[in-house]
Amino acid sequence: MNAAARQARPPSLRLALVSLFSLVIGIGISIAIFGLAPHLPMLFGVAVASIVALYCGYSWDKIQDSMITGITHALGSIIILLLVGILIGAWILGGVVPTLVYYGLQIFSPSIFLVACALICAIASSATGTSWGTTGTIGVALMGVGSGLGFPLPWVAGAVLSGAYFGDKMSPLSDTTNMAPAMVGVDLYTHIRHMASTTGLSFVIALIAYAVVGNAYTPQSPDSARVDAILATLQDSFVIHPLLLIPPVLVMLLSFRKIPAIPGIAIGAITGLACALLVQNADYATSMSAAMSGFTAETGNADVDSLLSRGGLESMTYTVSLIIVAMMFGGVMQGTGQIQVIAAAILSFARSTGSLILTTALTAIGSNFLLCDQYMSLVMTGRMYGTAYRDQGLAPENLSRVTEDAGTVVDPLVPWGSGGAYQTATLGVPTILYAPFAIFCWVSPLVTILFGYTGWTIRPLEKTASPDPLAASVDAQPMPSESRPEKARRDVEPA
Repeated sequence: MNAAARQARPPSLRLALVSLFSLVIGIGISIAIFGLAPHLPMLFGVAVASIVALYCGYSWDKIQDSMITGITHALGSIIILLLVGILIGAWILGGVVPTLVYYGLQIFSPSIFLVACALICAIASSATGTSWGTTGTIGVALMGVGSGLGFPLPWVAGAVLSGAYFGDKMSPLSDTTNMAPAMVGVDLYTHIRHMASTTGLSFVIALIAYAVVGNAYTPQSPDSARVDAILATLQDSFVIHPLLLIPPVLVMLLSFRKIPAIPGIAIGAITGLACALLVQNADYATSMSAAMSGFTAETGNADVDSLLSRGGLESMTYTVSLIIVAMMFGGVMQGTGQIQVIAAAILSFARSTGSLILTTALTAIGSNFLLCDQYMSLVMTGRMYGTAYRDQGLAPENLSRVTEDAGTVVDPLVPWGSGGAYQTATLGVPTILYAPFAIFCWVSPLVTILFGYTGWTIRPLEKTASPDPLAASVDAQPMPSESRPEKARRDVEPA
């Protein structure tokens, strides 16, 4: 195997693009033309990337190890995904989600609802450092409230995601917020302060858009009879009580106390099952069935049945299989140097500060679509461009900011990526439908590019600054999985 590894040569740009376009074209045809799942086209992309690697002299053992390494990066996310499926089923049967929806319908008005969604999720995510935990708990309830108020669910999902990713991005508890500066050798709080301008402006733009849309939908809000029918159905079908707010509050407190995501969500699921057994008087078999296969509502009210018929571990199998295949492709592309060749070609066009930041942002975005994982995007982008930023006389916090502005927040917009697949399964809205309305997530890269070309808040490199030992040139070897921050390896909670 060592001899084979020595004979391997870097792939050419043309060959690397063959792998890339095999994936893009295959997925495009499958989804856009035939409306099929992307799994098999992605497997075809894995096969093409593997053939390219074999042609370049890589051994099959190396290619297979790259696939396994890619999947390993996503194992924490997969565990969280399965636990969230259990949590949703348990919380619905236990009356937790119905209680949140019941009180939410009485508190919120349509004119302020989208703004409130974004702000509530931003506060929760800032306090806990987890976007996935926020959308999987508070986000699920807000989706139900939005449905009752008559809002199109893609708008509600977009507002939830905008708030969740803003809070996670600015939280010192977030693993991605810690990872991005670590990749370029920047202090955590220097990184957060430097992100405040671009992130804050992006979130303000999103809030203004949600306020305008909320006011526009006020005249079209549902009549009181529909809301009253939903409230009455919830009361007839479940025990509604303020004590049922304990599970989500407990999950929030555990996250705030820096309890890792996996045990935190597991505890939330267990408390939900306890509520089902003790409060809703469900038997053991029914409780286990809801955790495994989800809850099926048969209330006679179409709105309530549509909202509450969901959850369960089995509901996440489609998403888990998609993540596994996606990470196989990303692992082969990175492990055999194909993604690095594409990124090097892009870097050749960066001749000014603006173009360098544009190139960095496009690389971070492209890495999400190709490697299907925001962590790999942060690692690769941060390590690749450290030297280029120093050569341009730019402080490393500029690089860490761009990697988060364009890498972290794009994660939920990739339908076949871990973030997009998770949010679709959790919020019940396809990625392609909510993506245009997750305003913060696609405005953030545009704002950071604008700041790059205008020079606003771009910091020069101090003359006394020492070279960044973590930065690597474009031809650097991929970062081994064991060098990822321990928190990301432990619970891999996406931003």
